Amino acid sequence: MQPADGTIVSFQFDEVVVPAHPGVINSDSLAKPLHMLPVGGKASWSVQFDELPKLIVRMTLKNGVVGIGEFYRDHEWPRIEAICANLLGQSVFDLPLQDLPLPLCREYDGFECVIWDAYAKTLGVPMHRLLGGAIRDRVNVSAWSSHRTQAEVGPWVKRYFEQGYKVIKFKCDLEDDVAGWCARIKDYAPGMKVIFDPNQRWENSGNARPIIRELEKVGNVLLLEDPLPRWMLQDFAELRRFSSIPIVLHVSLPYVYQGQRPHDAINAIAHGAVDGFNFNCGLAKFQMLDHIASTAGVYCWHGSEVDLGILEAMYVHQAAAAKSCVWPSDIFGRMIRSHDLLVKPLAFEPPHVRIPDEGPGLGIVLDEAALARFRVDGRTIS
Repeated sequence: MQPADGTIVSFQFDEVVVPAHPGVINSDSLAKPLHMLPVGGKASWSVQFDELPKLIVRMTLKNGVVGIGEFYRDHEWPRIEAICANLLGQSVFDLPLQDLPLPLCREYDGFECVIWDAYAKTLGVPMHRLLGGAIRDRVNVSAWSSHRTQAEVGPWVKRYFEQGYKVIKFKCDLEDDVAGWCARIKDYAPGMKVIFDPNQRWENSGNARPIIRELEKVGNVLLLEDPLPRWMLQDFAELRRFSSIPIVLHVSLPYVYQGQRPHDAINAIAHGAVDGFNFNCGLAKFQMLDHIASTAGVYCWHGSEVDLGILEAMYVHQAAAAKSCVWPSDIFGRMIRSHDLLVKPLAFEPPHVRIPDEGPGLGIVLDEAALARFRVDGRTIS
């Protein structure tokens, strides 16, 4: 039996800027922009992520189904319009879901999200069924913060600890006293584990080794993500042998301009450079990377760009269907952003989040009032 007509007839886009709650990104005295990519004429690390627009898309099929999607921050309209022109008139059931006929770009995953949502809705199944089905009904998640002062970090972490979170992830660099942070966290939230993500900014193993030794003495660090520049795989391997703390590589496929690709995971495993991964990407590629990790016998978690509720719902479906996704995922946009654009927020039960269940597909409902509140631009393409 053929499904109802899945021809794509229109796209409706809403560009939004959803700021973070005051004070939740980092200590006021330590304001450090976190967007790693250049923006327009500005250099990398010069713009805070919540200042950048995000794009929400609704795609209507001839059968009346409306798919929902969300793009990563800082999209490019000319590319969006060109991709729409190529997709209009095609049926989602004629598109190969594992390799959509789209260019390799940051906008790929937003289109993939909306196509898979519409596909699953037409079939009347949750999105994770297109990935083979969930192997868990809830996903392990962490709390999050960027840089904090020594005085603030303990009480800040305690509030998440009291909510039920067992792990918190921090951004850091060489200016931060991360061992001092851990000692304060141990005092205020005994049993809380920490993930540190220097975003490659510990620069070299000579800097990293003494920091790691101090962290080992405190004893509450769960993982170290990207301590060194990603090309230094031999140094990653040496650091892994040196450290009792697992070393993790972030493979973020939306960073296409940095050349990040699925083969980076294979290369890291072949070099004995990592104990596991942070994978950030769309549906089909995350499943591919999960298969690499699970076959190699290592763990991963799902990364993010501190997104809104649509992408985070997609992440939950992906992580729930991924065998290797054991470590706490970066699904914490709701605690950071002032809104998630959903009528019913994702069901967080720290330290877990449940699979959305408000119908087939992503299982979410878009909050039209919130969308209008944060909307700065929009277009309809048909």
